[in-house]
Amino acid sequence: QVQLVESGGGLVQPGGSLRLSCAASGSIFRLNTVAWYRQAPGNQRELVAGITSGGTTNYADSVKGRFTISRDSAKNTAYLEMISLKPEDTAVYYCNANVQTIGGITLNSWGQGTQVTVSS
Repeated sequence: QVQLVESGGGLVQPGGSLRLSCAASGSIFRLNTVAWYRQAPGNQRELVAGITSGGTTNYADSVKGRFTISRDSAKNTAYLEMISLKPEDTAVYYCNANVQTIGGITLNSWGQGTQVTVSS
C-alpha cells in the first residue's frame, strides 16, 4: 500500500504565496512521475504541474512562471511552490504519483487533497 498526504493549503490574499507538500509513504521502491492536479467547484480536475523521476517538469499554461514543482527523492516528497496567486487558483489541489512498490507492482496513487483559497 502507498499513501500520499498533501499539506500546506490555506487561505491567502491575491498576490500571496503558498507551498504545498506531498509526502508518500508505504511500500515504496521508487516514485516515478509525480503531479499536482486541481479541481475547482463545477470544474473538471486539471493538471497543474508534473515532474519525472529525472527532474523534467511540465506546467499548465495558466501557472507557468508562477508555480514551481520540485521533489526530494530521498524523502519521497514533492512540492508545489505557488507565487503571485490569483482568485482563479482557488481549488482543491491533489497530488498524484506513479509508484513502483517494493513488491514490484506499479500503482497510480492519489492524495486526499488540500484546499487552496485565494481571496481578499
